[in-house]
Amino acid sequence: MGNTHITFIGAGNMAASLIGGLCKQGIKPEQIRASDPGAQQLQTLQDAYNIKTFSDNCLAIKDADIIVLAVKPQIMRQVCEQLAPAVTAQQLIISIAAGVSSTSLSHWLGVNSIVRCMPNTPALIQQGVSGLYATAQVSAAQQQQAEQLLSAVGLAVWLPEEQLIDAVTAVSGSGPAYFFLLIEAMTQAGIKLGLPAETAALLAKHTAQGASSMACQSPFDAAQLRQQVTSPNGTTAAAIEVFQQGGFTELVDHAVQRAAERSAELAQQLSE
Repeated sequence: MGNTHITFIGAGNMAASLIGGLCKQGIKPEQIRASDPGAQQLQTLQDAYNIKTFSDNCLAIKDADIIVLAVKPQIMRQVCEQLAPAVTAQQLIISIAAGVSSTSLSHWLGVNSIVRCMPNTPALIQQGVSGLYATAQVSAAQQQQAEQLLSAVGLAVWLPEEQLIDAVTAVSGSGPAYFFLLIEAMTQAGIKLGLPAETAALLAKHTAQGASSMACQSPFDAAQLRQQVTSPNGTTAAAIEVFQQGGFTELVDHAVQRAAERSAELAQQLSE
């Protein structure tokens, strides 16, 4: 990112993960700033990455090329209205707050170059995936900068329409919890079959990890991979049949649809 200067407003876990990822990419500490009211959080970042920290948001964004808004959605309006007098039209705004529209951000900040993104919690270990949407005022160079920033913690995928952020939230934003639920259920099933609890948990977690790695690395899609391990009349086929008889696919569809609806509902509340 050359000599691009980045300021993080908010120094929570996601901001810390992004800062760590950027430093691993070779971004120099002097290019990164962070602002937060929590002195301990700032000290932790300063100790870990040797970046400059601030308690004053407006002072922190001076001369920044990119401003990353990493605060809770509930306080976003207050933070943006405080920043507005100090923000310039040349600065790129990147928001990682769920539910806060680019229209609201533009209204509160008084600028239009905004990228919204929805990362998920595996970004905390640099294995996340983020959906990104850019307003029309964001230049190609700025889009590249935003993509590089989010790629520091995983995969970055561009969206053609902002409303698709709700779908991203439902599939990947909330998605890790769905897999945690399956791991939890498989662990309990293993315990019922007589496995020690620790063994059942290890088997479930590492099976999920291995299957995910295969799905990401294989040229075949998930359906083909499933078919490859499902021998006719075998153990896997027996289990899959139970899932299908229980309406597994329909249940997942309904759950993801509801998550998307809830994302839209929360966004509406935050814009009111």
